[in-house]
This record gives sequence, C-alpha cells and structure tokens, in this order.
Amino acid sequence: MREVIHAFNEQGFAALDPKWSGGRPPKFGPVARELICQIARSTPSALGQPFSTWSLTKLAAYLAEHRRLEVSVETVRRVLRAAGISWQATKTWKASSDPDFAAKMARVLSLYDHPPTDGRVICVDEFGPLNLLPRPGKGWFRAGQPARQRATYTRSAGVRHMFAALDLASGQLFYRFRDRKRWREFLDFVKQLRKRFPTGRLYLVCDNYSPHQKTEVLTWCAAHNIELTFTPSNASWLNWIECEFTALRYFTLDGSDYPTHTAQEQAIARHIRWANRHATAKRHYAVNSKIRRPDYLPNVA
Repeated sequence: MREVIHAFNEQGFAALDPKWSGGRPPKFGPVARELICQIARSTPSALGQPFSTWSLTKLAAYLAEHRRLEVSVETVRRVLRAAGISWQATKTWKASSDPDFAAKMARVLSLYDHPPTDGRVICVDEFGPLNLLPRPGKGWFRAGQPARQRATYTRSAGVRHMFAALDLASGQLFYRFRDRKRWREFLDFVKQLRKRFPTGRLYLVCDNYSPHQKTEVLTWCAAHNIELTFTPSNASWLNWIECEFTALRYFTLDGSDYPTHTAQEQAIARHIRWANRHATAKRHYAVNSKIRRPDYLPNVA
C-alpha cells in the first residue's frame, strides 16, 4: 500500500495504469520465420535429404542441423500457420502442347459465351470405364468408426462405358450405356442426339479421342448439320461436361460397391434424372480463371 501511495503522489492517476510490458519478446524474428517458411516450401530431396516430403519433426531437425536454428516442432507449426502455409495434397495438371491451342480454346469459349442462335451447343464425352470394385469415399461416421469396404484383387465382370452429352441451353445431361466406346458407338450416340434435337445446327464440343475424328463420323456429321468442335490436345478441362462428371463420380461412385453393372447403371441413371429436374442453363464458364487472360498459353509447342 505504501508503494501505491508514493506512486500516486509522484505520478497522479497515471500510477493507476497497469504496468504491462507485453510479455516476453518473440524468440524468433522475421528473418528466422521466413527461413522456416522457405525451407517448408522447398523439396527435401533438393536440399540433399533422403526423403521427398517434410514432416514437422524432420523440418525442425533440418533447421537445427543445417541452419543452426533450434526450434521446437510446435513452434514450427505455429510459424507456418501464421504465414498461411498449410498441409495440402499435391495436384496434377496436364499442360497442352497443341500448336493451335489458342485458336481452339478461343472457339470453345466463344461457343460458351455467345451460343449461336441457329442451333445448340452440346458438350459430349465418355464417362468410365465403369468397372465393379469397391471405391473409397467419405461420409459422416462416429470418430474412429468409418465404414469399411471389402478388398478386391480380381475384376472379372468386365467394364461398361457411358456416352454423355450436356445441353448448355437447358443444363440437362443425356446418356447411353454401352459395352464398348468405338467410333460406331459414338456415331450411334450422335445420331440419337440429332433425333432428340432435329432442327437447327448442333455444335458438339468434344476432345481429341480418335473415334471422335473417324472419317465416318466426320462425314455423317457434315451431312447432317453438325459441327464437331475439338478441344486442344491435353485440355479436356475445357469441356464443360467434365464438371458434371466430377459431381456424378462423387455422388454415385465414391464410397460404393455395386454388385452388378445393372445396379451401378441404375444408380447413375437415378442421379442424372434428379439432376435434370434441378438443371438450369449453363452460363459464365470460368469467368475469373487465368485462362481468360489474353496472354494465357500453357506450354504450347
């Protein structure tokens, strides 16, 4: 009490303010933190380490041995988290080497952005192969009690293929299941699309799979007012139907173990019918994507 009274007499009400100094100053400054982040983003093998992926323990050990930075595993985790660096799975990306990439991409995007008034734009592709095997998936389960799938090493039931077409005007998906996916099956599917949409020109966006470019297919399409618009090689992501396939795979195949092809096809058909009832016209493809930049040209020979 004596110290409080003396402090009040000397400083007035300022003596009543808490003398908080902010705690212990951080042990690692911005240079050390940047070093931790830099090493974490690097490839261990490029630094002479006998592994291809960092763990927090290995990262802390490397910093101590090669950079003389003694840091705990928990500190490494906190530094990386504060810097916005998180543990993520790597992804693949197949760059196109098509010399006509720019022209082909421009044509596809033009059909998406400004659908011709004289017909319909339809994205066509094959979904599959559809074989019978337990597939990993995700779901809501009690902690430590996920659903289990049988293991399989033999697949003797053969495969099936699905031809699919996405009508951008309605957003609906049309399909046919077949045992094979040769040019004959593809041409038969195109003929069915022509019957479904008997008037106007059809603009079919498809990839460079060889049956799509078969002479018989090209000749028949030219004679029946159908334009085949091919995406650049190794750029099937430009085909809008791939987005539908992603949802179809997630909601009908992931976490499944169908006993027969019939059961599998019925599940796929049920989901497509449900999706078609909720479908809307497809507009605004990849609006803010880097592919919209005028200088976008990935690895073109």
